[in-house]
Amino acid sequence: MSGAAALRVVVVDERGRPIAPRLARWLAGVAPARARGAVAVAIVSDARVRALNRRYRRKDAATDVLSFPSEVGEGGKGVPPFLGDIVIARGVARRQARAAGHAEATELRVLALHGLLHLLGYDHARDEGRMRRVEARLRRKGGLREGLIERAAP
Repeated sequence: MSGAAALRVVVVDERGRPIAPRLARWLAGVAPARARGAVAVAIVSDARVRALNRRYRRKDAATDVLSFPSEVGEGGKGVPPFLGDIVIARGVARRQARAAGHAEATELRVLALHGLLHLLGYDHARDEGRMRRVEARLRRKGGLREGLIERAAP
């Protein structure tokens, strides 16, 4: 998959320990070609995501995925830019996977891809379908049936 060299992805647990190398490789592989730099994906408790959601979005509930774009500019010479953090609620992902009838690993891919697109500046609430189209193309590339945007559509 072509994006693998352009994007570096690390997936960690709540304590910052590396986990899910297959998810990291998958996300790097399906990422758009313009996704250059590094991304951190944290898979954490629902309580942690709820606290982050309350603090940064003023919503007192656990959500499935949050994206925090980096405020740091380009990396130094030979250092790729840090694009930001993606935070996924493990319990929410597990419940959504069950409801969708697929494996938790599949749901983590759906959420990580959605979060990455937000880091890259896409906003499905305001971009007249652009994020939906990009996400659909990348999902097909990565072997996913549906994404978050399709689930939320009326």
